[in-house]
Amino acid sequence: MTTLTLATRWNPIDWPLTHGPIPHAVFVAGWAALFALAVGRGRSWWRVRLPAALITAAALSLLLGVVVDDWWHPFPEGTPEYVTWWIAVALLGFCLAGYRMRRLSWPRRGLALGLSGLVLLLAASEVNIGFGQFSNGRMMLAPWLTKTNGLVVSKVAQTLSARPEQVLEDVWQPPADLPAKGTVSVVTIPGPKSGFRARDAYVYLPPAYQATPRPLLPVLVMLPGQPGSPGDWVLSGQINEAMDAFAAEHHGLAPIVVMPDHLGSTWANTLCFDSKIAKAQTYLAVDVPRWVHQNLQTATDRKAWAIGGASMGGTCALQLGVNAPDVYGNVLDMSGQEEPTLGTREQTVKAAFGGDESKFEAVDPAHVMARRKFPDTSVAMVVGEHDDEFRPQMEKVYQLVQEAGMKAKFELMPGRHGWVVFRPGIVRQIPWLAQQTGLTR
Repeated sequence: MTTLTLATRWNPIDWPLTHGPIPHAVFVAGWAALFALAVGRGRSWWRVRLPAALITAAALSLLLGVVVDDWWHPFPEGTPEYVTWWIAVALLGFCLAGYRMRRLSWPRRGLALGLSGLVLLLAASEVNIGFGQFSNGRMMLAPWLTKTNGLVVSKVAQTLSARPEQVLEDVWQPPADLPAKGTVSVVTIPGPKSGFRARDAYVYLPPAYQATPRPLLPVLVMLPGQPGSPGDWVLSGQINEAMDAFAAEHHGLAPIVVMPDHLGSTWANTLCFDSKIAKAQTYLAVDVPRWVHQNLQTATDRKAWAIGGASMGGTCALQLGVNAPDVYGNVLDMSGQEEPTLGTREQTVKAAFGGDESKFEAVDPAHVMARRKFPDTSVAMVVGEHDDEFRPQMEKVYQLVQEAGMKAKFELMPGRHGWVVFRPGIVRQIPWLAQQTGLTR
């Protein structure tokens, strides 16, 4: 995805971290460091300390797996196998260094720690390649480099909208002084109806929003996965840059993007239901749209509103599409789950509804779509072609949305599960979103 222009070629923070010379160099250096740590002199090393390091690393890996997947259980599907493998490699590096320490001088102890650091860097690099969180150093530094603006909340008398037979691009004439880029703002979206205590949200306003008359632009609500935070779509997804690129080709027009919090904290999982855990559905279906209507000038028809997300956020988007169809007429489900889950159906129903299966079935998308048709809802489904965990689930859901009468499309993207799919996925779906929401033809 990263293309080095002449301006960025010599800036190290713009060099790619998921392909090219840097990850290759880290790969070679990491394995060389592990080999250097594993090779020693003397019988005691080969007969005692090396086997002890291997056993210790294996035991720590198993213990960590039990703590994370069986006790803490932050990921409903469990830790991905490739992540588990690279954690084990990193632990082995530290164990090998640890078993060398007692017989080394202080300078050589520093060298052993440095070698174990290279092994850790190798593991981190490979996990990043698999998930695609940071495509370059600039993205890694995004929380400190990304600038946000004060939200433009002023109401203006003049607005511009299209007639039913038109799209907004048909009637829009950009002013000569239209900004080249949109703005990103951090805002607080309260939950007076739901009582949900959300973290600060992000809002992207395209260049056309700064114009007078102001076009009544469509709204895209975007949700991160779990674990996650509202800023993920800006900091890791670069959705503002994707929207700016689209706007540059359409005279400043692009959807407004609202990125609210549906989790409450990084590791929490509200399931996007109204349940014992939280009233997350009411927050997204009532409080967030109400805040938008009170603070921004936008299109209000359900056809001009879309909700999307990735992973658990994609699952949540489909939930809102079928449980609040009067608000959201369009859904973007990227690598979502077959059903909302905390691990198993039993765990989910117990935590959210006190074990009452009927309450779960009342709001679970699969059961809702079995009872009701949605001919006026459009759905785009995107998943990595090598995502063995989520692709089969998405294929089942795609069959369900078709049976429910939705206008549905299904697209495969190169890669597995992560920003390596989500980031290019949103770029690919913006034209579809613009068409479905009445922005372009």
